[in-house]
Amino acid sequence: DKLAELKKHCTPQEILLVVDAMTGQDAVNVADSFHQKLTIDGVILTKLDGDTRGGAALSVRAVTGAPIKFVGMGEKMDALEPFHPERMASRILGMGDVLTLIEKAQETIDLQKAQDFERKLMANQFTLEDFLEQIQQMRNLGPWEQILDLIPGMGKLKGMPGFHIDDKEIGHVEAIIRSMTPEERQRPEIIKGNRRKRIARGSGTSLQEVNRLLKQFAQMKKLMKQFSSGKKGLAKLPFFN
Repeated sequence: DKLAELKKHCTPQEILLVVDAMTGQDAVNVADSFHQKLTIDGVILTKLDGDTRGGAALSVRAVTGAPIKFVGMGEKMDALEPFHPERMASRILGMGDVLTLIEKAQETIDLQKAQDFERKLMANQFTLEDFLEQIQQMRNLGPWEQILDLIPGMGKLKGMPGFHIDDKEIGHVEAIIRSMTPEERQRPEIIKGNRRKRIARGSGTSLQEVNRLLKQFAQMKKLMKQFSSGKKGLAKLPFFN
């Protein structure tokens, strides 16, 4: 009632209602109640970066008749995105959202650096320094599980037994590489016993984690060598377990 009275005195040009997508039917009830009192012009749907696929968007639109104008995909200001109905439909159906993924990549990934990394990768010349830089660029896209939701078919993998992407573990990988000297990042083969212990202490991780990273990086180098020489080879990719 107070908001309705305020509306009479202020005559706003537009009234936007912010609703929490995680609350499901409650979000619909709130939107309906506010619309009856204020006649809202649009809706901002937040927390779509969570487990919900956004079905509340359809219900809110149906109940109020007001368009969904923006969606919140995170806690930062740049996480507020224009709403695209066709993309939301794809997410609800579990079909991903490639266009949003492409837009995120264009906004956050340095194209020149990505091309340089691709060249090094195919020539099997990439180092832990390059690897760290790629992790940082991918992290700018958002949480790994959120990225999976945007890739057609990949969102379903999250529910499969044995499949897990751990953002915390990836953070440990960054800490381990940052604790290395420039020479160690360029030549990981020189990292032996005492160096590994020092890196573990400096990164706040365990010796086992340092050993695992170095082993996985060596496997990746071996795999890329096989690809670059035209041989077939498969290996378990790092950080997916």
